[in-house]
Parts: sequence; C-alpha cells; structure tokens
Amino acid sequence: MDVAVDELIADIPLTAWAIGTTTRRLTGNPSAAERFYRDATATAPHDPIAHNNLGLLRELQGRHDDAIAHYRRALALDPVLATARRNLALLLVRIGHGRDAQPLLHQEIEESPDGTRWLHDVISTAMKERDLRFAGELASVLAMLRWGSARYPRDRFVPVPALPPRAFVSVAKLRHDIEQLEYLRPRLGGEVDPIIASYQRVLERFAARGGDGRFELDDETREEIGDTYNRILHVRPTPRVRDVFSPRWNPRAVESDYLASTLGLVVVDDLLSPEALREVRQFCLESTVWSGIRYAHGRIGAFFYDGFNCPLLLQIAERLRADLPNLIGAHALRQLWGFKNTEPLPADSTNHADFAAVSVNLWITPDDANLDPARGGLVVYDVDAPPSWDFERYNGRSDRIRRFLVDKGARSLTIPYRQNRAIIFNSDLFHATDAVTFKAGYENRRINITMLYGERDADDHHPNLVGEQPDELASAWRSQAFMRLRSR
Repeated sequence: MDVAVDELIADIPLTAWAIGTTTRRLTGNPSAAERFYRDATATAPHDPIAHNNLGLLRELQGRHDDAIAHYRRALALDPVLATARRNLALLLVRIGHGRDAQPLLHQEIEESPDGTRWLHDVISTAMKERDLRFAGELASVLAMLRWGSARYPRDRFVPVPALPPRAFVSVAKLRHDIEQLEYLRPRLGGEVDPIIASYQRVLERFAARGGDGRFELDDETREEIGDTYNRILHVRPTPRVRDVFSPRWNPRAVESDYLASTLGLVVVDDLLSPEALREVRQFCLESTVWSGIRYAHGRIGAFFYDGFNCPLLLQIAERLRADLPNLIGAHALRQLWGFKNTEPLPADSTNHADFAAVSVNLWITPDDANLDPARGGLVVYDVDAPPSWDFERYNGRSDRIRRFLVDKGARSLTIPYRQNRAIIFNSDLFHATDAVTFKAGYENRRINITMLYGERDADDHHPNLVGEQPDELASAWRSQAFMRLRSR
C-alpha cells in the first residue's frame, strides 16, 4: 500500500470518514483508492460508513451492482445513515430504477430535517450540469412524494402525502379543475364523477363569498376534497419524439437576428413539429399539475418541481440549447413552467422581468380560440431591470415598474398571439402578457410555456439599457420564493 494511503488511514478513524474527503484525496490515484476502501471494509466489516464509501467508489467505477450492494450493506448496519440512503436512491434513479428509489426518498424527506431541500438542491445541480434527464426523473419523484394522491401513481410504494398545514383554494382553480376532470372523464372513467360533484359543492360555497382571491381551506372543505384537491391525479405520459422542431426551424437565422437586435429579441413561428405541438398540448390539457394560484385574474401556474415535467418538454429545452450555441449554449435551463389564463386578462397587468439570462415563451393553444388576433401575446419594453433591483422589485411590483417605465420614456413592442409561436428574448427586459380574450371552454384556455436559461448577470450579448452599473446589491437578483420551497 502507498505510504500516503497508510497515512490517510492512520489519520482518519473509520467511524469518522467523510465521503467527500476521502474520495477527493484518492480519485487522482484509482488503484490507491481501490486498496484503501477495500482494506477499510476488511478491517472494519461492520462499519457502515466504510461500506458507503466503497459503494461510492464502485459507483464512480461504473460497477453499479456492487455499489448498490455496498450501499444496502451500509443501511443494513445503520438504517438511519442518511448518506448511504441518499447515495443509493440517487443511483437507483440514475440507472432507471426510480420505483425502487421511492421508499428511500420518502424516508429521506420524512426523517431528515433537510431532506426536501437536499433533493431540491440535487435537482437544481443536475440542471446546472445540463443533465436534464436525471433532473426530470428526480423532479417527477419529488412531485409525487409531495403532491401525489391515492390515484397517482397507481403503483405507489409510499404513503399518500398529507396536505400542508395551510392550504388555499380559489374560485378560478375550482372551476379549472372541474373543467379538467370533465375533460378527463373519457380517459379516467366514472371515478372522477364523485370528485367533480364535491368540487361543485365547494365551488358554490366559495363563489358566494365573492372576489377572485384565495381562501384558506377550512376543516369542512379539507374533509370534503382534501384527498384530491391540488394533488396529482393524472400525468399524461409524453415521451420524446423523433422530430421535435418543424422544417421551418432555422437556428442560424434565429441566432443572427437575436444577436443583431439591440434589445435581444427574436420571434420564431412554427417552432415545434406537428407531432411535438400536439403532444405538448395534450400533456398540458390532461396532466393535473396546475397548482399555482397566487396570481390575479384567474391565472394558474404549473412548475417543474411540482409536476410540470415530461421527457418531451425537456427534449425541447435541450434542443434549444444545442441548436443555439451562441445564444443559449452557455446557459443551463434554470426554470420551466406553464401558465393558463382561465379568465380575461387586462392589458398591462403582469409587467415584470425574469430572473435569467435568456427567456423563451411558447404559446400552444389554437389560434381560433383567440377572440382578438391582434392581442393576446406579449408586450416587450425597450427598458431592462436595473442590476440593483432585487427580485421582488422587478418581478412583483407592477405599480413601481409602470412608474419606472414612464420615467424612462419606455417604448413597447406588441407581439400578437399565434399558436406555436416562440419569443426568445433578453430576460432583463420588462415585459407583460397582452390583453387576453379567449373563447370560453377548457380547450380554449390560453397556455404559455416558459423556459429560463442561465443567470441574470451572465448575459454577455446585451449591456443593460438603463445605464446603471451593477453594485453589491446585484447578487440579490434571485427570487426568495424560489430559494425557499414553494407552498401552495
């Protein structure tokens, strides 16, 4: 054995080994690492951390079966060893055994004070490392563990999660869910009828109160709909497709137009292939993941960490990065969400900037649902958010943003709504959804998909237009809401 390895073993008691410390010191010498960990388990065969560390080495070597065996041995010796539980769960997900990982991740979330935050951070790291397949698999498990139901997944291996101590309901959300369940009746059958009936009773009670705000679930409502409301009842399987973009997709022209634009904006029509557009739209219509109700005028959001996640959406995100190397290539996907407009939306009511470098908006509802073809799209201003503004100021204070735009003499560009139209733009630009007036009916709801790439301060293509230089406050750009785990 190498002298350095002898010294390391002498310096570090087996029961105090840190998984990162030993691995970092030995991965530069694989043969020494092999002997080190193997000798450690021989010296202390009942030490769980020794087996966990040897499992990590086997995983790094690609010997997955051996790694799983050592992780399981570590847990058999110490059932509450979080490090081994986490390593085993992540490896099982990575090699396609997500079902086997469910009980481990459920235990981690239930028993570790930072379990949910840890899993959230692992997903975020996978996204930063451009590993969207892994991030998507983990995000699906996280959504199931936090918001699943007795109906989803059908083959669940863990208990149904409890509702948060405080949960909220809105009239717009109840109406949307009734419409969606009626739409799903041919697929899910009569089992949705009692759910629809209970939602209608609750809707009558809350609609009588007036207003379009949120109401906290009282005990009566929780008893009546708590096992289904704001839970995932169905997710449409939506795999990748062979041709995700249409024949009209011209990435070189898109990059050229964006980089030549003073603002940093390009409009792309007919982005998706007919098959991809159809499949994405069906995912949005069928999947019961529309849970964000913190928004005025009946807007309802769906978010990546809460179930707005399928292989096809991630394929679109990957292809945009790959096809636009000079525009998005340096930026990882950071956020993915969708919004539905369930009610008419007044103009100039959602002004904000995004917390990213490049934003992509994609509209997927058919054009014949739009009652005003000149409106319903996006209004973009030629003024960007000052670097010193924090998230709450440039994303949550429409009144202050309006005054700022007037003071700057901002000019606006109105981009009308069109199905399968994508807007790729500098995330710092203030923008807002234009007035929305769509036909009534569930399938006519305006649906927008947003993908955010990169960090706000990492856009090298366009200097800030307001002329303010970044200061020490610029690091406060990130949303505190997204730094915390979102509660519904």
